[in-house]
Amino acid sequence: MPKTLDYLIFDYSEDDAGNGTWDAMASAPVQRMPDLSAEVESVLSWAARTFPGRQGSMEDGADWDFDLQAQDDAGEPLRAEFHVRSASLQIETAALGATTVTLTLSGNNAFAEAFNDAFELEG
Repeated sequence: MPKTLDYLIFDYSEDDAGNGTWDAMASAPVQRMPDLSAEVESVLSWAARTFPGRQGSMEDGADWDFDLQAQDDAGEPLRAEFHVRSASLQIETAALGATTVTLTLSGNNAFAEAFNDAFELEG
């Protein structure tokens, strides 16, 4: 059964080699950050579990990769880390206002098909 995403709305693009890229940005106040963090962790944990040991640079032949960043309302960077081996996420929450999280995933054709099916995405 596909997973539902409430915070992450992905924009999809594809390069000439057929590799896909999904970009999402979501912002949440401190009281909603556990929900946003859980959703980011769900996506990245799915990728790590479904394509184990195959995360890394697409240019080096990996199946998938990601970039995760966070910032506060003033644009100051916050710590955002996902550890693939342990499938654990840590996102520092802004002291005041909202935390904005950006997640970019890239993947080959097999990853794209599985990711789109798992999360009912188009593209």
